[in-house]
Parts: sequence; C-alpha cells; structure tokens
Amino acid sequence: MATPVYEIYALKYAGPFVRPAPMILWFQDLERTISVNYYIFVIRGGSETIVVDCGVSPQLAVARNLFGYVSPAEVLRRIDIEAAKVRHVIATHIHFDHVSGISLFPHATVYLQEKEYAFWATNPVAKRPPFLHVSDPAANRYVARLHGTGRLRLLRGDRNTLPGIELLLCPGHTLGMQAVAVNTASGTAIVGSDVGHTFENYARDLPSAIITDMVAWMASFDKLRARVSAPDLLFPGHDVALMKRYPHVAPDVTRLV
Repeated sequence: MATPVYEIYALKYAGPFVRPAPMILWFQDLERTISVNYYIFVIRGGSETIVVDCGVSPQLAVARNLFGYVSPAEVLRRIDIEAAKVRHVIATHIHFDHVSGISLFPHATVYLQEKEYAFWATNPVAKRPPFLHVSDPAANRYVARLHGTGRLRLLRGDRNTLPGIELLLCPGHTLGMQAVAVNTASGTAIVGSDVGHTFENYARDLPSAIITDMVAWMASFDKLRARVSAPDLLFPGHDVALMKRYPHVAPDVTRLV
C-alpha cells in the first residue's frame, strides 16, 4: 500500500504577542522585540486528520488574557473539522499553550512521549515556580486521568504512529519534546513545534531561553535538519511568518505544504 501524502496547515488561535528577543533567541539582541503567534497544526491526507497540539482552553485564555484568542475548536471548524470528532492528537509537549485545550478533543487518542508525561505527572520539580509558569495544572490533571484508558499513547523515542507520520523525540525545550515528520508532496516536512519557536532559531542555531537541556537541544536541531527534505520544510512553532508567507485557506489558517 502506498504511503499517504499529507498536507500541513497552520491554525492561529491567539496573538500576535510581542516578546523580548532574548527570550526567543537565547539572550541575543537585547534591545530587540519579536512578535509571535500561538498555533495548532493540522495534518491531512488519505482518510486521516491529525491535530498537532491542543492550544489553550477558553477558561485559561480568559485567565491569561490572551490577545486575539479564538477557541481552537472554532478555528478547526473553519476548515470543516469538528474537534469532538478528531481521532488523533499529537501533543508535542506539556506547556500550557500546547496542551491546555486537550478537553476540546474528548474522543482523540493522544500521542505523547513517555519522558514528557513522567516529568509533568510524577516529578515534584514540575510543581516549582519555573515550571508552573509555563504549565496548566488543570490540563495536566486531564492528561493524567487519560493514563490507562487507552486514549493516551506513551512513546519511547522515535516512533511511526500512522503511515507517513513519524514522531521524533527532540529534548531540550522540555525533557520529552517531540516533533512530527510528515510525508508530503514536497518530501519530508517537519512540524517542529518549539524545537524552534521561529525560523530564525534554526537559521542562527539558537534555542530559546525557555530550556531544560542546552546540549540536548543542539542535538535536536541537528536531528531535525538531517531528517527534513529541505530547510524550508522545517516549520517552527510560533513564527508570525506562518500567517504571512503561505496561502490562506480560511481566516487565520494557512496551508504550509
């Protein structure tokens, strides 16, 4: 059977936000600012629809006063996807802007690295201030309740999950960060999530300042560069260019490849 050929879509659900450049580019460009958006991604091909990351729940969006927020479920409806009917969700990592909206996908199997789950669910360090700042305790409890239900698929390292879809362990930003390699008409594309927040992270070989392991992060850069078919198929997690360089198919939705 032929491997499915997928398309990848970026869906903006909040932003833009202005951030100090040193936060995005490892303490570089101290006087500069960078604008970022918050996204989820959709991979479509054959008979499958896969959602990458869950965005932020409406409740947390109010609590954090997220500028330009639209529920991820609403943005998905703009391309005829009902969140409640999605069967596959890939959680790249357990930061609030990537997993808080998990309850919007009540029937999905969630794919997550075991290392990521173990840290956030069992390690007391995850409840200390630097980690609480980037997490959503309500979403973390939701993920923990999925354990043992059959809806949480914990992975150990690189793993083919569906034909033409490979999850790649890429630690650094978090202990169990993962990216998604996708078979497309242009070759292997990668939804890199926060392995690189912007295209500039990859171009300048600089991670962000939100980091757990610098050495591992640099190895993850190398891993994704070696795996992707071309540099312009390595898509970052927050770059505003995802809404500017690519064709719009609906409001706040672009087709990347």
